[in-house]
Amino acid sequence: MKILDRWGITLALLMGILVWFSAGWNYLALMLSFLILGVVATHYENDVKREMGVYEHERGWENVLSNGLMPTILAVLSPSIGAFPFIASLAATTSDTFASEIGVLSRDKPIYLGTMKTAKPGTSGSVSIMGTIASLVGAALIGAIAILLFKINPNQALLVAIAGFVGSFVDTIFGILEEKGMGTKGTTNFLCSVAGGLLGFFIV
Repeated sequence: MKILDRWGITLALLMGILVWFSAGWNYLALMLSFLILGVVATHYENDVKREMGVYEHERGWENVLSNGLMPTILAVLSPSIGAFPFIASLAATTSDTFASEIGVLSRDKPIYLGTMKTAKPGTSGSVSIMGTIASLVGAALIGAIAILLFKINPNQALLVAIAGFVGSFVDTIFGILEEKGMGTKGTTNFLCSVAGGLLGFFIV
């Protein structure tokens, strides 16, 4: 099972080394947790996704950059701004990954927010009940893992999960623009991580 292509692996390793040496092992461990959770979500019901034409078995440097750049920057800045922006940024990216990878399996067609009409599964800017629940679970998992790695309390973990979930919804909003040809999946993923980080800075 190949997760990343050659350049994706190279960039991920560079980011991991930078995070480890600038912030510490717990920051790297949380990034690895995001990677593992993302792999689990991506490969969940992969045969069904293949039939639907939405299965991404291998990701490249663009995906690593769009999801990992902001958490890496926030990890480097953590001595000055604290850990919560970093944690919330990863909660947002995990939330978004769960929403897209699990929500696409919903039996009910998603609603495209640009028109409020049903859309094809996997359409950017669309939501479903299953995807929304999966999004909440993804953000909550990062919050729970952060309790162990960063010794935050449950209330802080809850705020992290909320920040991650809202950040994921920001991704959905920008997904509407993506469907109209403004931006790419990479830019919406990056903005999702930015939104999560900002919310982590201001509300946690």
